[in-house]
Amino acid sequence: MTTGSDNKLLHYAPRVIAILGILFLSSFALDVFGEGYSAADLVVALFMHLIPSFVLIAVLIFAWRNERIGGALFIAVAIVPWLVFTDNDLIANLIISSPFFVVGLLFWLSGVRKAG
Repeated sequence: MTTGSDNKLLHYAPRVIAILGILFLSSFALDVFGEGYSAADLVVALFMHLIPSFVLIAVLIFAWRNERIGGALFIAVAIVPWLVFTDNDLIANLIISSPFFVVGLLFWLSGVRKAG
């Protein structure tokens, strides 16, 4: 038997973790400020570095209401670093992908619990 506080935790945990994970990933875009770009080039470089964050924000918005499908999307997003960054070491890929894999599982579990 689950209590109301369990349901609230399962409801809010993936959302909070996703937001924190997106902020963490976005922080890597700050390196463009030390590259000596002109103002126009800086905007373009910053935008390019933030594209993964924009994609994750879109997935989060979708998952907010469609938890099971959104959970599957987050799990798929967590697999991408393993496919794209094959030269990275194991730890780097785990740091990048683990939060989003956990978010996917939590969204999916929350959706299953609400449906059943």
